Amino acid sequence: MRAPVRALVVDDEVLARRLVVEMLATHPEVTVVGECSNGFEAVKAVSETKPDLLFLDVQMPRLSGFEVLELLEAAPEPRPAVIFLTAYDQYALRAFEVNAVDYLLKPFSQSRFDAALDRARERVAAVPSAATTLSDAARAPGTRLDRIAIRDGTTVFVLPLAELSYVRAQDDYVLLVSHEREHLKQQTLASLEAQLPPERFVRIHRSFLLNVERLARLEPGTAVLRDGTKLPVSRTGAQRLRALLGESEGA
Repeated sequence: MRAPVRALVVDDEVLARRLVVEMLATHPEVTVVGECSNGFEAVKAVSETKPDLLFLDVQMPRLSGFEVLELLEAAPEPRPAVIFLTAYDQYALRAFEVNAVDYLLKPFSQSRFDAALDRARERVAAVPSAATTLSDAARAPGTRLDRIAIRDGTTVFVLPLAELSYVRAQDDYVLLVSHEREHLKQQTLASLEAQLPPERFVRIHRSFLLNVERLARLEPGTAVLRDGTKLPVSRTGAQRLRALLGESEGA
């Protein structure tokens, strides 16, 4: 007898969710604990229902499937095994880099679905708490962010990069500072730096990333922002900053 599996289905299309639920109906050991139409609902539902398996659409309004996974990684509970659902094959490599069980390209058959579910059951049975951990390197390989998703309990914030003034490292977290508020996110400064557009964000100090659009002037050892905030600047950071500003001025 197969072990029971609790599954959560996340897709912004009603028909797509219905299809997954219908295909799961042929597997009595799987219980559907919920359905979500967007990433915000998914983050909350995972916390509340604690599924073993997540069927997750890649492209959704407000939060993408990858952003959902990153937010789940910061939660104290183990992340469920993940099967991605999508109509676009260009995300396949990234899906496996974040340790997804499988990647179902729509439209998929019942046999293809069943094969993915079998792999998911093996993953859940073998290492339910560790097999789906994200590394910093796999958070967004080969991509650049245009916004940052932040989780605070079951609440999710989306911070556009245009609103981000600077980032400060705090151990294994980063403090994201905008003109309105501060957000704490579990991620290293180095991994976040790799995700940000280098023409806009520069490492000015081992503990600080600066949005160059917020810079008012550069003083010896100090970056003065437009709102008067002063940030430390290392010698190497000053060289990076001058080089970037020089490229911008010469453009």
